Formats: sequence, structure tokens, C-alpha cells
Amino acid sequence: MLLRRFLPNMHLRIRHFSEAKLLETVVPQYPPYLDLSEQLTQEPSLGQALASTMTIHNDFISEAEEQSLIDEVEPYMSNLKYEFDHWDDAIHGYRETERLQWNEANTKILGRVRELAFPPNVAQLKYVHILDLEEKGHIKPHIDAVRFCGDTIAGLSLLTDSVMRLVHDKKKALYADVLLRRRSLYVMKGTARFDYTHELLANKFSLFKGEKIFKGRRISVICRNEPSSERTSS
Repeated sequence: MLLRRFLPNMHLRIRHFSEAKLLETVVPQYPPYLDLSEQLTQEPSLGQALASTMTIHNDFISEAEEQSLIDEVEPYMSNLKYEFDHWDDAIHGYRETERLQWNEANTKILGRVRELAFPPNVAQLKYVHILDLEEKGHIKPHIDAVRFCGDTIAGLSLLTDSVMRLVHDKKKALYADVLLRRRSLYVMKGTARFDYTHELLANKFSLFKGEKIFKGRRISVICRNEPSSERTSS
């Protein structure tokens, strides 16, 4: 008699536990800075692979640190003209440079970027890439050439919020929008780096979860590791 009373309850516990585990498996939780297409949400393994290789660290630098970086690059950038023809047609309305030497304060900021983004044994490019995008500028879909940088790209977003879109290189219905807040750091590596194109949306397309995200002038300060000999030779 006791066994009969116990078994139905045990059955309910197992069923509820199984349903909970099933829901946990089928509906993964994604960070709030990612907005996946419906088709990508239907492929959890791909969605989770993307989420684990495209990470955003909001408020990585303070307002004072942002200003410190701007103060150092602005005198040089202001002497350049915005360009509208990129060598591989990837960027519209930009000016760019690379910088090796930084003042002490900014060297410490970049040191924090490098420490977070790259393992200590990975060779990094010494020059830091600086990309200045005007308000009406945008970056078209592309995958950075493997001959120029390795498997990890880490960028500080200065002056404005913006939206980056990642689109699967072979399955265009699989994509995700990424909210890049002002003063955040993004780290893109592995799957996000090689299997998805990335672009920075122009203002007329700049939405995140239905909310308009206005992009003003944007400066990104980007650290990269050295190209892999295996990928460059393949």
C-alpha cells in the first residue's frame, strides 16, 4: 500500500525533473548584448558557440580613460580626411592609423585589454589599430584576412553606442546583432572570428531588439594577435 502511494509521486517528480532539464537544454540563455535571429535560436549548438566566442565587457573603461585615449589619438586623426573607398570595399566614411607608442596612462589601459583578451603565451601584434568612423559611416560585411591578424580581435568602442551584426558565412539566415555600448570592450575569436562576417550597421539600419541605436562618430581602438602560420599557409 505504501509502495503504491509512493510510486505515483515518484513518477511526477521524475516527469517534472525531466521536463525542467529538457527546457534547460532546449532554451539556452544568451547574454543581453546579443540578439539572435529566429533561425539561429533554433540551432542551440551554433548559438552557444557564437555566444562563447563573441563577448562584450560593458564599462570596461571609465569616462576619464576614454578621454585619455581620445586626447592621444585626436591630434593625429584630425589631420586626416575621411575616406569613402576602402581597398577591399569594407569600410565607408573612415580614417585609420596604427600606433606603437602610447603614453603611460593609455599603455596601462591597453595592457588591461591585452591581459583579458589574450593568453600570456600568445604573440600579439605590437601596433594598435585605430579606426575612426564618421557619423554616417559604416562597415560592410567582411571577415578579416588571416594574413593580417590571428584568431582574436579585441576592440574598445569610444564616443558612441553602435550595433555590430554577425552573419554566418554559409548560412545567411543565421545571424546575431551585438550591442556595442560606449566604453565597452568586445572580444571576438574562434567561431565568431572565422565563421561569421561582421559589420557595423549604418544608422538607417541600426536597431537592437527593436530599439533605435543612434551611432555618432565612433573610434575603435583594436588589439590583435599575430597571424597563425597554419592559416596563412592554407
